[in-house]
Amino acid sequence: MARYAEPGVTEWVESGGGPLVAVPEVVLPFWTGADGDDLSSDYDRACDINGSIGLLPVGDTRALVLGDEPASTAFLPDHGTFVRWYAANSEDELLAGVPTALDTALWEPEVEWRVPGPLVVFDAAWPGDGSQRTDHLRVELEPGRYGVCAAYVSAGPETWLGLVRLRRLTA
Repeated sequence: MARYAEPGVTEWVESGGGPLVAVPEVVLPFWTGADGDDLSSDYDRACDINGSIGLLPVGDTRALVLGDEPASTAFLPDHGTFVRWYAANSEDELLAGVPTALDTALWEPEVEWRVPGPLVVFDAAWPGDGSQRTDHLRVELEPGRYGVCAAYVSAGPETWLGLVRLRRLTA
């Protein structure tokens, strides 16, 4: 995991150039990455996602693809949001802009995602059972239904970030 500040404060995950994917831990062995046997690998399917987010079937659930750009990404549990680092002079500058960005974001349409529990975020090219050997991030989520939406926000003249919000749905 990439760290830009004190260890344990904010952990970031990066890809080798393709999209990141958030796969529920219970179906990690079913994510084949770029090694798929079919005409189209899981990695190919992830690359085919147009836009900031998309959901792909994996096992008996779905994985969340963080598309658009291969940006360094962190999960901020206090905000229930993935933050994607597009441009900033420092991590402190980027993170300081998050509250305002959340308040002013123009959110894309929300999709519903049923999450069976904790997630592992990693480069979509890796197979799920190999994700622990590469740059990855574990995200603790309670099982349930979530509304997921994304936004691209300028938090300052030289600070640009992506947001992917996970909102727990109750009804």
